[in-house]
Amino acid sequence: MDIFLETGRLALRPFTEADADHLFALDNDPDVMRFINGGRPANRGTVRSQVLPRLLHDHMCFGTRGYWAAEEKATGVFLGWFEFRPLDGRSAAVVELGYRLNKAAWGTGYATEGSRALIRKGFTDFGVERVTANTMAVNTRSRRVMEKAGLTLLRSFTGDWPDAIEGSDQGEVEYALTRAQWRQHP
Repeated sequence: MDIFLETGRLALRPFTEADADHLFALDNDPDVMRFINGGRPANRGTVRSQVLPRLLHDHMCFGTRGYWAAEEKATGVFLGWFEFRPLDGRSAAVVELGYRLNKAAWGTGYATEGSRALIRKGFTDFGVERVTANTMAVNTRSRRVMEKAGLTLLRSFTGDWPDAIEGSDQGEVEYALTRAQWRQHP
């Protein structure tokens, strides 16, 4: 299997059609999806027809994908995924960082480890100029990962939630890190 990026404990690899069951289990966990859709159950058909194709998409300006399956390097256990994709399909200058890990991986440092490695690769190999990440203001765990990965709070804002979920009334936050900032503290 092709490995896109390795860290001390993680292997990030391209998704395949065979990952549908892993994705369904991840998206079907109400705790994992609490800040995404309020914890509503996933639909296996939606995972196959909408989620998986998005994760399999190649970004031409990168010459690779923007989402990677995360596995524990020592065991090969599926932990979730990382996003590091260009916001504009024609330019790799600004990318969005994201992650979704199963509960067993929470509190282990995997999210920070994978985020830092992607940021480093983006700034050194892909010509990225700015990394951005968003989450709900109340999602303190995700905010802490962003901070530990070197991103700083840029702004708070309110989004247009078609289906409001618990905490959405407190808005969202955007974090960012520029290449110049990263070079000061790589």
